Amino acid sequence: MTVLQRCEKSVLDIGCGPGRLVAALSKTGRTALGIDISPAAITRAQGAGGSALHRSVFDPLPTEGQWGTALLIDGNIGIGGNPGRLLKRVAEIVQPGGLLLAEVSQPDVDERFNARIEGGDGPAGTTFPWARTGITALLREARGNGWTYVEQWAAHQRTFVALRTAAPGTWALRTSHYRRLRSAQRPSCD
Repeated sequence: MTVLQRCEKSVLDIGCGPGRLVAALSKTGRTALGIDISPAAITRAQGAGGSALHRSVFDPLPTEGQWGTALLIDGNIGIGGNPGRLLKRVAEIVQPGGLLLAEVSQPDVDERFNARIEGGDGPAGTTFPWARTGITALLREARGNGWTYVEQWAAHQRTFVALRTAAPGTWALRTSHYRRLRSAQRPSCD
């Protein structure tokens, strides 16, 4: 609930699984879409009342660049095994000034590895790249990929972080301000 209360505008749940967050947002009248690479997860999300697409975050997505909030919950900052690449992609998906709400690993870790889903009643799945990322590693990757820190909070022994992309014109304003300062400090050539 602490994550849902912080969502702004339209919400994209990346790696939505069975769709509990998308369904909860939809029940409150919010525009929300879940994406997941598991067909079974998409079926469950839709059955729970959420909108969901069978899609990777790295595939083209509906209304790219217009989502108000993106969610990376339940360890989904690990998708693709490269949090920096994922953060860069999510910055393309949300609108300028958009919000990312992510769950980070405890303890504070920075691991990349190949994972495999194993069930007790069938063969193990194929391996796929994954990462476990704590707060320190997430903030380091965020700074280098267009995100600024908003807040961190904990609920039920889980830790979450809110990040925001730059608002439109922020970089241009900073750059022009810096150039004016540099020009004013230069000695005259007369």
